[in-house]
Amino acid sequence: MEETIKITVAGPRGKMGKACVEMVASTPGFQLVSVLDRINDGKRLNEIDPQFSRLPGVPVFTEPEKCLADTKPDVFIDLTRPEAAFSHTRTALSFGVRAVVGTTGLTDDQLAEIKALADRNAVGCIIAPNFSLGAVLMMKFARMAAKFFPDVEIIELHHDQKRDAPSGTSVQTARMILEERGAKKQGHPEEKELMAGARGAQISGIPVHSVRLPGLIAHQEVIFGSRGETLTIRHDSYDRKSFMRGIETAVRAVMALDRYVYGMENLLQ
Repeated sequence: MEETIKITVAGPRGKMGKACVEMVASTPGFQLVSVLDRINDGKRLNEIDPQFSRLPGVPVFTEPEKCLADTKPDVFIDLTRPEAAFSHTRTALSFGVRAVVGTTGLTDDQLAEIKALADRNAVGCIIAPNFSLGAVLMMKFARMAAKFFPDVEIIELHHDQKRDAPSGTSVQTARMILEERGAKKQGHPEEKELMAGARGAQISGIPVHSVRLPGLIAHQEVIFGSRGETLTIRHDSYDRKSFMRGIETAVRAVMALDRYVYGMENLLQ
C-alpha cells in the first residue's frame, strides 16, 4: 500500500495556492496537514475561505517554524512571493522537510544558497519556473530546435498581476537554448534602439519580450528564424489547473531525492 505523503502549502489564498490546495486534497495518497499564510494564524482553512468548507480540520500558521514543528509534513510546497519563498524554503530544508517551489523571481544567489543547503542536508528540493508539463516540453523542444535554428526570440505573455519580468520560464528557455547554440549577436550589427527596451531584454544575445495584460494566464512563443522559414513553438496555459499535474509529479519525485533539482525538464527524461 502506498504511503501517504503529508503536505503543507504556503500561499493558500492566492490563485495558484487555491488550485494547489484543491489538488492536494483530491489526490489519492496526499494529505494536506497545514497551510502557511501571512495572516490568519490559529484559524482553520475553512474559516479563511468558504471554498474550503470541506477541509475543516486544516490549521493555518503564520510562522513556518511552528507550522513545520507542529504538523511535521513530508513536503512543503511554496507558491508565494520571492521574498517569502526564499525564507520559507531555507526553513523547510533546515527542518529536513522536502521542498517543491513554484515561486519565481528568486535571484541566482538565493538559488545557489538553497542548493547548497539542500545538498548539504541531503534533503530533496525541486524549484521550477513552470510546472505545466506542456511548458516543460516546449522548453525541451526549443533546445532541440536551437541546434538547427540558432537565431531566436522569445515572447512571454502573462496576466497583469505578475510581479517579475521577464518570466522565469522565458529565462530558463533562453538558458536551455544557450546550451545548444552559445551566446551570439543577432540582427544587424549596427542596430540601434530608438527607444530603450524596444528590442526586449537580452540574455546572451537572445531577445526576450514581456507582455502583461488582464485576461492572460501564462503563455510563451519561441520564434526561430532561418533562410526562407520560421519555426514557432508556443504553449498556452488557460487555467491554473494546468500546473497541478506537474506539481503532483514533483511532490512524488522529491520524496526520492536527497539533493537540489532546478527545472521540471530534469525530471522528464
